[in-house]
Amino acid sequence: MFTKRNDRQIEEQIDSLQQQIAALQAENQRFNSLLEIMGDGVLITDEAGLVRWLNPAAARLLNVDATESYGRPFAAVARHYRIIELMEACRAQQTEQQAAIEIGQEQFLQVIITPFQEGNLQSALTILHDLTQMRHLQTVRRDFISNLSHELRTPLASLRAVIETLQGGALDDPPAAHRFLNRAAGEIDVLTQMVEELLELSRIESGQAPFRMAATAVPDLLLAPLDRLQHQAQRKGVELTLDIKPGLPPVLADRDRVQRVVTNLVHNAIKFTSAGGHIKVSAYVKKKRPYEVVIAVKDSGSGIPPQDLPRIFERFYKSDRARTRDGSGTGLGLAISRHIVQAHNGRIWVKSREGKGSTFFFTLPTIDD
Repeated sequence: MFTKRNDRQIEEQIDSLQQQIAALQAENQRFNSLLEIMGDGVLITDEAGLVRWLNPAAARLLNVDATESYGRPFAAVARHYRIIELMEACRAQQTEQQAAIEIGQEQFLQVIITPFQEGNLQSALTILHDLTQMRHLQTVRRDFISNLSHELRTPLASLRAVIETLQGGALDDPPAAHRFLNRAAGEIDVLTQMVEELLELSRIESGQAPFRMAATAVPDLLLAPLDRLQHQAQRKGVELTLDIKPGLPPVLADRDRVQRVVTNLVHNAIKFTSAGGHIKVSAYVKKKRPYEVVIAVKDSGSGIPPQDLPRIFERFYKSDRARTRDGSGTGLGLAISRHIVQAHNGRIWVKSREGKGSTFFFTLPTIDD
């Protein structure tokens, strides 16, 4: 009787322990799964400074192979001297260390290294938080404010000069007063255009600008803008031609907004093409799926420096050629064009060689596809 009762108690204890072990294993599995999928990098080192464990995010952020990192020294896995110095300070002072560290020109990490005790052994937990996107957004915000201030300063300074000139006696000279008032009106037009384009860009980015999509023939998107700009090109001595391949399928487009894209691209081409140069606007169908109409604006102008190409579609961004060649314009045209094209499920890009000219391309999905 006593033996049976003891056996039952032992079995119950074994069952209880097995349940606890199963619960701990399940909890450990959930914890490991969480670490595996989390975006922050996690890395654990032992008392000897060897890597005991790291999650896929840590391997990706440090650009190492996870399986080959186990058992290696922390310095061999981290490799960046700032991260290594942070670990050395953590081990020496036994206090948490953290720093924002720039790795190369394209990666920015927040690194936090915390010591912890495992029995009698001292280990360390390293957290890697990727701040690259946040850093990029901060850079865009800083550039936006800087460029906006620059674009506002020029017309405001000109208006101030006009007012001071009029106050200084130009009002008593009607021809001079008329000339200065016309100049003031021009600067006000620039400011008005800037505000209107900012509002338009804001509406498009926030999805509040309605797009009236309809089946549209490609010539209807190109003929009107080129007709409006032909006189400007002739006045500058630039040849403007159109080449539309026959039999182009219709596209689903907001005609007015796509015409604005064409106008922006051709206007820029005229601005940066010298007298005697030529601009060609063409349209053709990409022969592979998904079928798209490709519209290209090719000029023989000054071209774009390679360092400016990645940022050419940013708001207010102007390359040195734009600032030195012609200070007019808000610097918003290409940003608006990009958003309009993307709203049509299209793509926009540029190919350019400095001193040889540029070609801007954008695509529109065809109805037939």
